[in-house]
Amino acid sequence: MKTETASLRDKASRHTRLGSRSTAIVLICALLLSGCTVGPKYRKPTVQTPPAYKELTPEQMKDTEGWKTAEPQDDVIHGKWWEVYRDPKLNDLEERVNISNQSIAAATASFFAASALVREARSQLFPTVTTSPSITRSLQSSSLKGFSSTTSGAAISASTASSNSQFMNYTLPFNASWEPDLWGRIRNTIKSNAYAAQASAADLEFTRLSVQSALAIDYFDLRVEDSLKQLFDATVKAYEESLNLTQALYETGIDSQESVSQAATILDSTRALDTGVGIARAQYEHAIALLVGQPASTFSIPQEPLDASPPAIPLGLPSQLLERRPDVAASERLVAQANAQIGIAKAAYFPTVTLSGTAGFESSTLAQWFAWPSRYFSVGPSVAETIFDGGLRRATVQQYQAMYNQTVATYRLTVLTAFQQVEDNLAALRLLSQEIQQQDTAVKSAEQTLVLATDRYRLGIDPYLNVITAQTSLLSNQQTAVTLRMQQMTASVQLIEALGGGWDSSQMPSPKELGSKTP
Repeated sequence: MKTETASLRDKASRHTRLGSRSTAIVLICALLLSGCTVGPKYRKPTVQTPPAYKELTPEQMKDTEGWKTAEPQDDVIHGKWWEVYRDPKLNDLEERVNISNQSIAAATASFFAASALVREARSQLFPTVTTSPSITRSLQSSSLKGFSSTTSGAAISASTASSNSQFMNYTLPFNASWEPDLWGRIRNTIKSNAYAAQASAADLEFTRLSVQSALAIDYFDLRVEDSLKQLFDATVKAYEESLNLTQALYETGIDSQESVSQAATILDSTRALDTGVGIARAQYEHAIALLVGQPASTFSIPQEPLDASPPAIPLGLPSQLLERRPDVAASERLVAQANAQIGIAKAAYFPTVTLSGTAGFESSTLAQWFAWPSRYFSVGPSVAETIFDGGLRRATVQQYQAMYNQTVATYRLTVLTAFQQVEDNLAALRLLSQEIQQQDTAVKSAEQTLVLATDRYRLGIDPYLNVITAQTSLLSNQQTAVTLRMQQMTASVQLIEALGGGWDSSQMPSPKELGSKTP
């Protein structure tokens, strides 16, 4: 009997050693193969970049006055770009946007969620270990025959179960499983999520830049409304004086009641325009309140006419634009993500190996629970491979290859759009500077015309209708001059936005930094 028992123990020992060797062999093979990564190597898509901006050629800029690019031209905007306008109130509002704007807050939360996905993917590189301790009191049926098994798989005889109809079972299992990344599926998943998180970081900066630009444009529009208010107030005062003049001439019999009525009509219509300016101003003020994250009911900006001109803006080289625009950077990172997803899809062609094991302690008495003889374990690998899927994997790879081509096209379109926006605003600034000069000349001519018409009316040479015509022409030209300056300031802000503000791709977090990004 003892000889048979020893023989069984030797066989069990040999089986254990063989199992351990097999597991070790599988583990070594897994470690050797874990350096393999299937899928295409990522290369940044090529795009065509012009050697220089067309709107900066000497022929285009020679007649431009009132706006110039910064020198040297290869410099770029840095930091808080809005400070180039030298407006303390604008600076204060922009700082509040970075803190309280809800669009920026939402984009920030989206970025942290994307960063968390990177950490989730990285966790798949490591084994998963679980435990589920239990204490069970059981009552075995006395009519059982044969064997009954315990939680760990150990067998007890029916006679033992009959004599011990009630017994305790103390278990402390530890379960571990690990899937070696043999073909780079997990590593490509990490890359994919990291590229997506980088794109989310660039989207955050693009949202921030868009909100900052919208605030600056709304702020200058509000100041333009203040300028229009100042213009209409002065015009109403001038028209009141004209009405007094026509009344005086009417009372002396020099002019007619018709002239008095005409003067009153143009005065009342101008007063209505003066009042209407308040509507647009209030809306701009409310829009700014929304951008800075404050209720419109508790927000106000004192009136102050626009007293600013577009600053000199450093443009840099066209090739630098690809590194300065956050939307271009985000689009390029999405291309990299799509490339990594092709590798994930191709990894499905290869088998997956899972190493799993269970170990712990089990006993029917508390005193023997953690004794060495109460230990148990099981360990071994398993392999899974899809034999037939009806072309599913091939279709999946083709799907991700098509998605990659789509992201490449989107990236190139984003680059082309970036160059278009820069050229658009350069052209706007160049032509607006000329148009403003021409319009200022028109305003001076209209002022002279009004003076002449008023003098001839005083002398009784011309009717009051000539004065009204001159007044209307002057007010229209003055309004146009103010509007052109608003368009010029808007184009200036939009040019800075098209250039990427003060951002560049070096500020984008690296994959290693993404693992530590927490709210």
